[in-house]
This record gives sequence, C-alpha cells and structure tokens, in this order.
Amino acid sequence: MYNLYSMQRSGNSYKVRLALALLNAPYHAIEIDILRGESRTPEFLAKNPSGQVPLLEVAEGRYLAESNAILWYVARGTSLAPESPIERAEALQWMFFEQHALEPNIGAAYFWLALVRGGRDLQTHALEDWMERGYAALQVMENHLKTHDYFAAGQFTIADIALYGYTHVADQCDYDLAAFPAVRAWLKRVEEVPGFVAMDWAPTAGSELTLATDLAANS
Repeated sequence: MYNLYSMQRSGNSYKVRLALALLNAPYHAIEIDILRGESRTPEFLAKNPSGQVPLLEVAEGRYLAESNAILWYVARGTSLAPESPIERAEALQWMFFEQHALEPNIGAAYFWLALVRGGRDLQTHALEDWMERGYAALQVMENHLKTHDYFAAGQFTIADIALYGYTHVADQCDYDLAAFPAVRAWLKRVEEVPGFVAMDWAPTAGSELTLATDLAANS
C-alpha cells in the first residue's frame, strides 16, 4: 500500500493520482497544503528535504520524490511505461520537455494566478515571460500532435500523463487554447481513457480499498 503525500490542486500531484487511478493501484492519500507551509515542517522535511509534493512512500521509511520519477516507478511493467529503448527514450524526451518548458511556465502561471490569493499582483513582472514561453511550449506540442495521437510509443503512456497535468489547466491561468486544436483534441482523448479521474477527484475515506472500489462508488 503506497502512502501518497500530495496537494489536491497541484498539477504535479495530480499526475501521480491519475496514474494510480489508471493502474487501479491502491494507495492512502495524505493531503499536504503547501500554501499553508505543511510541506516545510520538520516532520515533512525529514521525508523530503526539498519540501515538495508529490511524495510517495514506496515502503516503510522509503520515499520517492519528483512527479515524473514517481510515474516511472508506479507504471513499471505496464503499458504506460514503454519497454523498448527507443520508445522509453521518446517518453523521457517528452517528460523532460514537460519539466523544463511546460511546468516552469504554465505550471508557474497556474500556481500564482489560480492558487495564490493576490498572486497576479505579486508576479506581474514574470507573467509576460510565462505567457510567451508557455505558448511556445504549447506550439511544440501542437506540431507533434498534428501527426500523432499521443506523445510516445504510438500509444497513451506516462508521457501523456506528465504533459496533461498542467496543460489541462492552462485555460485557468490566461492561456487561450483556441489556436491549438490538436492539443485540445489530445486533451479529450486523454479524458476518454478508461479509468480517467479529474483533478478534483479524491479517494473516499476508505482509501485503503482499491481505487476500483472507490471509482465504482463515485460513478
């Protein structure tokens, strides 16, 4: 049974929750509100010195941080994690892209504009750069998706999960996806994958049960 420390409205946390739902993997959800400093307590920092979520306890006292590393760990041996060297490298290519081009811009804009009260005023100086670079990242994705249904291995993988995490909330932080029809079509395909759960979905109080049980109860 995994223990997952995450924040409900965090895109990085959502990636892991989505992967676990799609894999029908049981876990115990522990909500950490980073806006209230709950990831900076001595107790949490002892688990993850970077003070970030998501954080997955894979065995007693053994923790794994960084959302994309967690995705690879939980998806190992499944169709979500490509097996061949080239397909694995393709997935990693897009997951690295997500972390250096998408998350620092669309993710940052989402955090400050959608989550932090007064964040727009605090980050006026950065917003123009986030918009420019975020749109550039979306254009790279659009160009790829014009000729591909998914990002790696010719099928839905953790690369898509990684990219979906913040792309699907871009419209909540000033990005207009009207000029990116291929991206919008891909978002819809992801949302039609069996077992998909939205960001605001959470396991019930009996989260030690499998997610299949929880999903049946919420369907």
